[in-house]
Amino acid sequence: MASLVRCTGGAGSPPNILFAISDDQSFAHTGAAGDPVVQTPAFDRVAGEGVLFSHAFCSSPSCTPSRGAILTGQDFYRLEEGMNLWSSLPAKFATYPDLLEAAGYHIGFARKGWGPGSLEAGGRSRNPAGPRYEDFGAFDRDRPEGVPFCFWFGSSDPHRAYAEGSGLASGLSLEDVRVPAFLPDVPEVRSDILDYYFEIGRFDRELGQILSFLEARGELDRTMVIVTSDNGMPFPRAKADLYDYGTRVPLAIRWPERFPGGRVVSDFVSQVDLAPTILEAAGLPQHSDMTGRSILGLLASSREGRIERARDHVVLARERHTPWRAGRVGYPMRGIRTDGHLYIRNLEPDRWPAGDPPIFGEVDPSPTKDFVRARRDSPGFERYYRAAFSKRPAEELYDLARDPAQLTNVASESSLASVKAGLAEHLDKRLLETADPRALDRPPTWEADPHYGRVTLEQRR
Repeated sequence: MASLVRCTGGAGSPPNILFAISDDQSFAHTGAAGDPVVQTPAFDRVAGEGVLFSHAFCSSPSCTPSRGAILTGQDFYRLEEGMNLWSSLPAKFATYPDLLEAAGYHIGFARKGWGPGSLEAGGRSRNPAGPRYEDFGAFDRDRPEGVPFCFWFGSSDPHRAYAEGSGLASGLSLEDVRVPAFLPDVPEVRSDILDYYFEIGRFDRELGQILSFLEARGELDRTMVIVTSDNGMPFPRAKADLYDYGTRVPLAIRWPERFPGGRVVSDFVSQVDLAPTILEAAGLPQHSDMTGRSILGLLASSREGRIERARDHVVLARERHTPWRAGRVGYPMRGIRTDGHLYIRNLEPDRWPAGDPPIFGEVDPSPTKDFVRARRDSPGFERYYRAAFSKRPAEELYDLARDPAQLTNVASESSLASVKAGLAEHLDKRLLETADPRALDRPPTWEADPHYGRVTLEQRR
């Protein structure tokens, strides 16, 4: 085991690392982001006493590849079999918990770490997030005295399925829900969103318990606390899509011993940046395979808003989410998001983006999905069906000043031809720099890789 300065609490000590990740939560749904209904006091505390990142994005809007990108610090499409949902993560890919363990950290996770998928198929004997523990208390009891820790708390909230009506029953307000513009504003959808909020609140309460435990032990301020989600909300045109409600995630980081809090930073940050950040905070070098860039400089700055001029965009992508498509193939997409525009390239536009009809199995079953599907031809509602389930052109472009909801594709507007060309060029350059196999014209053999989940027809209806 490599030598590591013990966690004495001094300025030169390596920090504890608490990484807390919810499951399917969009960026807008925290109190710190201004949502008037959802209850997230623990997240809001981390944001208020630390740094809130207003433009944080996942590498891919799907659980397994997103979590693989976080753990490896690499764009998900570099992870071979690991680029698909319910896949494997080959053992040759180093993860930041393993690197910290080799340096002397006590590591572990509870609940949902990397996955879902097969550990054995990747040649691993344990989860890439570390050894599994029942909860943080069990992890702490197993920790040697004076040794810094790295703990991954992975909730299964607010992943579906929900207890229908749980949000209303908990006292949350139906009237105050902010319904995203791509969903119909009807009581059924509002109630479904409240159920989603209820589960976000449950994740937040459990996070708060860990924070309280560390505070009582006098260790909270020397712990780098990172709170985020793996991808966006499990609703039509959100999760598994490259629009903001699928890829833009909450992110707050607190470490008062090292950086000033109470700030909102608008630099574009990808979750592939988190592993390099954690390693730098621990005094370790970035692994040579990592494509992310540490954001420790943003955290250490006393400034707000845009700090580093180069962080003005983020690259997004997706491969196979579920096998609910003829040939069990995916719906490959690549995209780039800037302050002003979102550009998406649909690489197989003849395929159904939400999975083959009539099930559209890429979209999780829900009252909202049922409502939209049942009204595909109803006046006033058909546009929601088209936005969620219809085929899409090879290119999409959204002008965010005019269309923050990303509903009107302006890729064919001649006045924006130079904008589209510039975004496409920038996207291509970044994909080549990071060795995206699609950009390198490699045969998409990963589309035939095993799907290790057991998904029944009834589950996807």
